[in-house]
Amino acid sequence: MASLSLEAKQLRRKRRAWYMYDFGNSAYAAVVLLAVYSAYFKGQVVGGAMGSRLWGIAVGVAMLVVAVVSPVLGAIADFSGSKKRLLFVFTAMACTFTALLFFVEQGDVFIGMLFFILAEIGYRGAQVFYNSLLPEIAGPDDIGRVSGIGWALGSAGGVLCLLIILPLIMIFEGTFMVRLSLVITAAYFALSSIPMFLNFEESGEPKALPAGENYLTLGFKQTWATIRKAGSYREFIKFVVSFLIYNDGVMMAMNFASIIGAVLFGMEQTDLIIFVIVVQVTNVAGAYVLGHLVDRMGGKRTLILSILLMVLAIILMFFTQTALVFFFVGALAGFAMAGIQSVSRTMVGLLSPPGQSAEFYGFFAVAGRTSSFIGPTIYGGVAYRVAQWYENTRGLSATLAEQSGQRAAIVSIGVFLLIGLAALTSVNEQQAREARNVPLDASSPTSVS
Repeated sequence: MASLSLEAKQLRRKRRAWYMYDFGNSAYAAVVLLAVYSAYFKGQVVGGAMGSRLWGIAVGVAMLVVAVVSPVLGAIADFSGSKKRLLFVFTAMACTFTALLFFVEQGDVFIGMLFFILAEIGYRGAQVFYNSLLPEIAGPDDIGRVSGIGWALGSAGGVLCLLIILPLIMIFEGTFMVRLSLVITAAYFALSSIPMFLNFEESGEPKALPAGENYLTLGFKQTWATIRKAGSYREFIKFVVSFLIYNDGVMMAMNFASIIGAVLFGMEQTDLIIFVIVVQVTNVAGAYVLGHLVDRMGGKRTLILSILLMVLAIILMFFTQTALVFFFVGALAGFAMAGIQSVSRTMVGLLSPPGQSAEFYGFFAVAGRTSSFIGPTIYGGVAYRVAQWYENTRGLSATLAEQSGQRAAIVSIGVFLLIGLAALTSVNEQQAREARNVPLDASSPTSVS
């Protein structure tokens, strides 16, 4: 009994450390991607419709780089037994370049994009190793619950960081405090990650690389083997395809929320921070409420409900004319996005075969990164091209043309969500759950030799 009690305490300590890391890295997402740097880069560093275009390109480049290297990172995570060490490297990269964004001022387009891309690569790359540690603290029966708790606490961490920087930006005018908030965020992220590096004892042991292999070749062989294995589970593949599409819509909304607020409603930096706080609070509520609905309604129905709520938010956003209404729309979007993202992660656990959830979560993560650069790049391109058309062809002022470009780009978000929703309706969740208990065909690859 004493031994079991000790194991329970160790598991609790590891989970707390894992949650605290999410608490910190969500602050990066809240400040850099949502509330502060996206709007600062678009409005102050670049300006005009070109700012939206370059922001979309920067996000897309970072996502594409991580998508390409994810298989290699996954192989390193599986074989090196040093997930925590590599998590530290990428976390340090994210924190360092987030802090260096302080030096980005008006007209510093190159370093503004470069430092952000490197910070984003660090942030997204670290998540490969962070997510790979989830199976060490949760089994198939509670992996969805543990993941959901981490999501909710992470959103709360983002809110707290925004509450720290909000008074400073309100009190002190100018861009100095806006830029200093990025340093504060980097420190917040770094401090919150300390329990992970001190208290999380990695259980994996290093494995010897097969003869004639290196991490590069092994990473892509592993990925291909997992794709072939996942192909034996048709409903799982159909779900992943739908996720690739509707998740791009979510990424577009997240990465351009503050830019939409600034361009369409003239929201200042303090307004944008308050807006994102509202979104993050309802994000916590959405993760909790919709997460519990999975047990009552099933994963697919809950996910469909979440996407429909997000589509409603996008429709309302397109027609919204005032900042006040935009706050209510953001609250609805935050609630819906939490359901989409947290329930999607839970669906992987529900549809994965027993004993292979970690491998299928890895495939899910790689697949998501492979597509996630498309949406933001398209959004930025649509916003820029439509604005140029209205200004040059229809003779609208630069301000009105840019607003028209943003509204056209908002429509593209809805297109991704609706196509992804249509693909999701073809998934047979009951059949997929039954397939989990069917052993793979003997000819299916189970490992890389």
